[in-house]
Amino acid sequence: MKQLMLGNEAVARGLYEAGCMFVSSYPGTPSTEITEAVAKYPEVYAEWAPNEKVAMEAAFGASLAGRRSFCGMKHVGLNVAADPLFTISYTGVNAGMVIGVADDAGMHSSQNEQDSRYYAKSAKIPMLEPADSAEAIAFTKKAYEISEQFDTPVLLKMCTRVSHSQSIVEPGERVEVLKEYQKDIAKYVMMPGNAKKRHPVVEARTASLVEFAETSDLNRVEEGRDHKLGIITSSTSYQYVKEVLGDQYPVMKLGMIWPMPEQKIIDFAKSVSMLVIVEELEGFIESHCRDLGLSCVGKAHFSNIGELMPLDVAKQMAEVWETGAKLDEAIPPRPPVMCAGCPHRGLFYTLKKNKLTVIGDIGCYTLGAVAPLASVDSVICMGASVSGIHGFTKSQNGAADNKTVAVIGDSTFMHSGITGLVNIAYNESNATVIIVDNSITGMTGHQQNPTTGFNLKGDPCAKIDLETLCHAVGIKRVRVIDPYNLAQCDEVIKEELAANEPSVIISRRPCALLKYVKHKAPLTVDTDKCVGCKACMKIGCPAVSIVDGKAKVDATQCVGCGVCEQLCKFGALKEV
Repeated sequence: MKQLMLGNEAVARGLYEAGCMFVSSYPGTPSTEITEAVAKYPEVYAEWAPNEKVAMEAAFGASLAGRRSFCGMKHVGLNVAADPLFTISYTGVNAGMVIGVADDAGMHSSQNEQDSRYYAKSAKIPMLEPADSAEAIAFTKKAYEISEQFDTPVLLKMCTRVSHSQSIVEPGERVEVLKEYQKDIAKYVMMPGNAKKRHPVVEARTASLVEFAETSDLNRVEEGRDHKLGIITSSTSYQYVKEVLGDQYPVMKLGMIWPMPEQKIIDFAKSVSMLVIVEELEGFIESHCRDLGLSCVGKAHFSNIGELMPLDVAKQMAEVWETGAKLDEAIPPRPPVMCAGCPHRGLFYTLKKNKLTVIGDIGCYTLGAVAPLASVDSVICMGASVSGIHGFTKSQNGAADNKTVAVIGDSTFMHSGITGLVNIAYNESNATVIIVDNSITGMTGHQQNPTTGFNLKGDPCAKIDLETLCHAVGIKRVRVIDPYNLAQCDEVIKEELAANEPSVIISRRPCALLKYVKHKAPLTVDTDKCVGCKACMKIGCPAVSIVDGKAKVDATQCVGCGVCEQLCKFGALKEV
């Protein structure tokens, strides 16, 4: 039966139909829903791993055991998993192994723009790139066939628009694939003597994959009425080209983005007067075409900065090639903001009030860098806050010790903050690390993590105790505070900064959006007492505003956290 399905849900359906039996991932927008959706199929074991490296290694272990496996992540997560990625390319697989990676062009929820196609080329691993939900199912299933036919892991590249757009699919039936494990030291033990013999195997495999790409229906040519232009494209860029131009010009749609065909592209280029490459981010296809000796245009007209949009394609086609293409104007942007009642707000207000340098990390608490809080000085990558404060304080020989903190979330701490804390304890830096524990992985949509006591399916499991863990790695001073209590935050932070040894502060309060969190009645404003001083605006809560010179609380948003009440010296804010 035909139905509408999100691209990520379609990948999950493809995993199910392909007989995948093991899924391990770390949540990261825009990839998260793949693993959440596949967990609903009882035939598939699915889990959240502490980080992407662990997820990939676990998926490889399942493949080695003879079970089709999958691990999913966003583009920066592939950086974390790059170590096993490059070596698994050498070992190959037993049962099929697919690695899902979702790029976030436009940085809707990311700290950089990154083109994952270069990982496929550098690691010498084939990559498929679906352009809609139907292809997401088909390409996922095809990826397992390629994985087992060519003895290789396969990258499945999604992007924000394909991941989070719906299109029509027609689900199929599940197949079962079980392989026997056979001990093979020369293939799977990558010490230098064996690895040297595997490299030529990888090169031969790449040559075979190029031949496969020449005839595979993953790459197709769609005829057009006018051969003045010929367009090579892929993924969401293909959708934009078709939306803007229809069947006006011939289009080569690449579904296998690495390795790409060679003769097929050369023959297509000969059939048109001008070759135009339309792709998002870097000129990956364009470089390949130039390496083939072809004359083409691409990044001279389609920027490698930001997300490619239909308007961009229409504008360039109309202005440069006079195609007459035109689309409506873009939708106005909506900037992110911490939710009303966010437990991080009181903490960041306190850090700003004390004029501290804050080495930040990846999570919704990164919004502590946004006005009016504006209290985060640096954000690099997952776990970098804990490692970064060590270098920051050590290098200043004590000058920054009592005025610098690191801030990291509970899930991010489990992902890659623990080793940084080990470094602080081992090398004895006088650093204060604040773990903002909101009892969930917040930024990617409320996924469980090792500190919550529940697994991906919501079943009870072992719960990592942060206080005990911090003590175990060598931190003697560990304090717990409630970020809704501004006086307590201020007192404890000052005490720990004054201590001449490393310390950890756990700012613990569940995310206000969690279903089990019970909110108090919204606050109201006594307009007779309100003097319009705007002290309540310093925390940047979207439920609080100034109207006609007086504070106003939006009762539909306010959760009664009381943080703004603590800022009002005139008692104008109070519970109903």
